[in-house]
Amino acid sequence: MDIASLGPLADELLAAAPDAHAGRSARTVYGGHGRTLGQTLIALGAGTSLSDHQNPGDATVLVVRGRVRLTAGDQSWEGSPYDLLPVPDAVHGLEALEDSVVLLTVARRHS
Repeated sequence: MDIASLGPLADELLAAAPDAHAGRSARTVYGGHGRTLGQTLIALGAGTSLSDHQNPGDATVLVVRGRVRLTAGDQSWEGSPYDLLPVPDAVHGLEALEDSVVLLTVARRHS
């Protein structure tokens, strides 16, 4: 079994985010394509975002570092370190209010 040490990986992704085209960097730490459960560590520079997109299944965002805003329509929720934000089953987006790292967990729906 591989153990993912998220602290050093968060540092690495935060360092890479400013040089990335979209101002963010990410790495899947568990599961992924073809699996039901997926966990991805995402670093976003302050002011960058994941634009509005549909929820692929049951999902949560765990704030590891920084502050983020999760939006869905006219609703929004802010999260700080160790806040667990349930992702609404609707079109939504995520904005970094400061340099941030989140752990996105998704249980994909299979048809």
